[in-house]
Amino acid sequence: MNNQTSSLELSHFPVMLNEVLKISTPSSEKIFIDCTFGGGGYSKEILKFAGTKVQAIDRDEKVTTAAKELEKKFPKRFKFYQIKFSQLDSIPKDCVDVIIFDLGLSSIQLDDLERGFSFKSNKNLNMTMGLNKISAFDALNNLSEIDLKLVIRILGDEKEASKIAKNIVKHRKVKKITNTADLVKIIEKSKKKNFLNKINPCTKTFQALRIFVNKEITELICGIINATKKLKPGGKILVISFHSIEDKIVKFFFTNFSKNKSRPSRYLPEDKIIDQALFDEYKNKVYRPSKKEIEKNNRSRSAKLRFAIRSNNQFKYPKDMIKKFQKYLDLEAINV
Repeated sequence: MNNQTSSLELSHFPVMLNEVLKISTPSSEKIFIDCTFGGGGYSKEILKFAGTKVQAIDRDEKVTTAAKELEKKFPKRFKFYQIKFSQLDSIPKDCVDVIIFDLGLSSIQLDDLERGFSFKSNKNLNMTMGLNKISAFDALNNLSEIDLKLVIRILGDEKEASKIAKNIVKHRKVKKITNTADLVKIIEKSKKKNFLNKINPCTKTFQALRIFVNKEITELICGIINATKKLKPGGKILVISFHSIEDKIVKFFFTNFSKNKSRPSRYLPEDKIIDQALFDEYKNKVYRPSKKEIEKNNRSRSAKLRFAIRSNNQFKYPKDMIKKFQKYLDLEAINV
């Protein structure tokens, strides 16, 4: 078991590590929260700087062995919690200097074919990241055709969601869908062949199911809001996203709750906007992986890194954030 964990750790590359370190500038007495511990890539690099302290979280129980080893090595500087983003409030420490989110699926999870994240697998339909209430098996075999179509279309941006959902329901009436191979056959049967498209025809449906099963949009929104509460004035929140929904959420949050946000009404005084802003002026700069990094780790090719700096203002819950993305929250809240 330990040997397997070690090999998985070696296959994990922390995305845009150099950019993360440059932006966060680790130094003595700085406190970090690594919100996606995974193989420990960011945490280990930050701890190389003398005096830094890291609190790491991850919902995946399979990373706890590596996390415990790091706790033994740095008992006064590293602490791990197996929790989700939405439980970030349970970490006792506030006034944090830097909080890092590396979203999406880790290499450790994708490469473990037993977990059914990859359409290259022929294992059980699981797709759970940890601390889940449902699996992909539950969703595929219990959601209504209408709900399946919405999940696949909205969370996967799949144009042929209607036909895929219809064929899923048709198949499960005869036999339950139990493994990834069954699902792959249904998707391939449902989609029109496009020889010019280099993306695997199953990619978007698998992404949609994974997001739904793990409530990734809900967790992201709760996570970045909770993280903002914990940041000290001048503290930084860094988010690395991998698909358009994630990036849209992060961009909206940083842009619309910063001091340079456009006035929603000409009658609302500018100083009122500034007094309520959670972040200093947001530059809307997007960092992307270098060609060299993509050559080393092809999965980083779609990554986008954004960061914002916490203002001096008292935290005020960003209700407009919830209103803006309510359709995603409602979709992920569908009972299975």
